[in-house]
Amino acid sequence: MLDLLEKIRKYIKDEKIQWRGHILSRMIQRRIKVSDVLTCLQNGEIIEEYNDDYPYPSWLVLGYSNEKPFHIVCSIGEGYIWMITVYSPDGEQWSPDFKTRRNPNEV
Repeated sequence: MLDLLEKIRKYIKDEKIQWRGHILSRMIQRRIKVSDVLTCLQNGEIIEEYNDDYPYPSWLVLGYSNEKPFHIVCSIGEGYIWMITVYSPDGEQWSPDFKTRRNPNEV
């Protein structure tokens, strides 16, 4: 996983970033800044893998910007990191550390 995070951070440093329309509309809707997303990817950790995603496998990254948690889904392909979506994790759906999904029967 560490190699993958290093790869993600290198793409960001090299400005090899593709912003999907979906993430951009969600960022506007949720008032999330580009700097929040990039900060989270620089300090974040991969908490889920989606190996069957198309056209490239993707990952759910938990990171913090200004002490606020964010989940970012991204993938790597064609020499870029692809930004797919971002949101603030809901405490009812996620454990207190925002790394594990809660069982719906426990809520």
